[in-house]
Amino acid sequence: MTALMVIAAFLVLAVFLGLRARRGRQMTLEQWSVGGRGFGSVFVFVLLAGDIYTTFTFLGASGWAYGQGGPAFYILAYASLAYVLSYWLLPAIWRYAKEHRLITQADFYARKFDSPTLGALVALVGVVAMVPYLVLQLTGMGIIVSSASYGHLSPHTALVIGTLALTGYVTVSGIHGSAWTSVVKDAMILGVVVFLGVYLPVHYAGGIGAMFHRIDAAKPGFLTLPHSGQSPAWFASTVLLSALGFYLWPHTFSASYSAKNTRVFRRNAIVLPLYQLILLFVFFAGFAAILAVPGLKGSDADLSLLRITVKTFNPWFVGLVGAAGLLTALVPGSLLLMASATSLADSVFRLARPQASDETVARLAKALVPVVAAVALLFAFNGGSTLVNLLLMGYALVTQLFPALLFSLPTRRLITKQGAGAGIVAGVATVAAVTLTNSTVGKLLPGLPQSVKDLNVGVIALAVNLVVLFAVSVLTRAVTARRAAAGPTTVPAADSGR
Repeated sequence: MTALMVIAAFLVLAVFLGLRARRGRQMTLEQWSVGGRGFGSVFVFVLLAGDIYTTFTFLGASGWAYGQGGPAFYILAYASLAYVLSYWLLPAIWRYAKEHRLITQADFYARKFDSPTLGALVALVGVVAMVPYLVLQLTGMGIIVSSASYGHLSPHTALVIGTLALTGYVTVSGIHGSAWTSVVKDAMILGVVVFLGVYLPVHYAGGIGAMFHRIDAAKPGFLTLPHSGQSPAWFASTVLLSALGFYLWPHTFSASYSAKNTRVFRRNAIVLPLYQLILLFVFFAGFAAILAVPGLKGSDADLSLLRITVKTFNPWFVGLVGAAGLLTALVPGSLLLMASATSLADSVFRLARPQASDETVARLAKALVPVVAAVALLFAFNGGSTLVNLLLMGYALVTQLFPALLFSLPTRRLITKQGAGAGIVAGVATVAAVTLTNSTVGKLLPGLPQSVKDLNVGVIALAVNLVVLFAVSVLTRAVTARRAAAGPTTVPAADSGR
């Protein structure tokens, strides 16, 4: 019960901070969703760093180190590449969002392409992509609390309690609650992860180097990339896909609106790659578990960090690890919930009711928070995939928004809104078809070279997306030009020049 009491104490602290964060503020839609665009470097840092240390990091990264070996290092590579992109990408997005007082990611596309319909499409794709990511957080939270409490709470009970707490403070305080709990979460996770990553290899193998020597001797080739499957081609394409999609998650995209100036992004782009190196300690803990708790198969590999923690430490410290894991679910989970609800209310509802006031949209967004949470809870109860697979599916979907974003940034518009929409639909359809049929490029086209068959399916979908995007843009420009030549009254204003 000691571990469970420690976890419960931190849950109460998180809810208290989350609820208190709204004090002294009138929660308008802008204040609730993007913090009134007044966050400084610290809050923006912890919000953007939220995607480094989630339940995926806590369980999925250590689980992949345990179960997959060398391929797990893709997790370390992609975010570092994404931070380099952010140095130029986020200031451009922030300036445009501030100038037009945008609230959601979908608003950005709708305004850039002068098309509310495209905005609604982006909102729907974003919400669909966020569901597996939210399910990942909730599933991980249930696993962490149940394991760290020595089974005193079942995963489903822990999942329901955590979701209720999350829903409560998101509805009341919005992004302010997420920001304050992020500060506690990052402080705790840093201490816990570094300690585990140093102590466990020393305790079970005599050091980090000695640990790798023992693993290599027991499982030759385990620490390198195989020639097929998770090969160098898979590694490179997965790193590329994940880096391009890193800031395309609706909750991360809209969290960037909360900064008070562009210097915040550039400072964070310099610091975050160094912060990312802390992930190495998560891998070390996962590799140490190979020696201490062997035999975990399939999705049970996600339990490796918790199993070795329970085996090694006293209950009070296990409770501390469980509390850190709980916070890694609450913070990104709160951002995902808020971004999903705001996207549906601001972009989809407003497409049907353009005259709706900001107050109406804000009330609807808050009302949708428990609805989205209930849907994610339902999927979490029935889910069976490993945590990394859930994340990869979400990335494959959300990255389909990248081409339209990239080509919207130049002053001279390079693509049309019809091309942008058709490319997104084609890319998402490709991901959905391959995922639902459990296919891979190798299964669909077995005659291709091995390096092509191993490519991440999201990259293939991105290629389909680009081909359709340019083909439809060329076609619609030609149609628009012909209509313009026939007479100005025959050209719909919204389509001209797009």
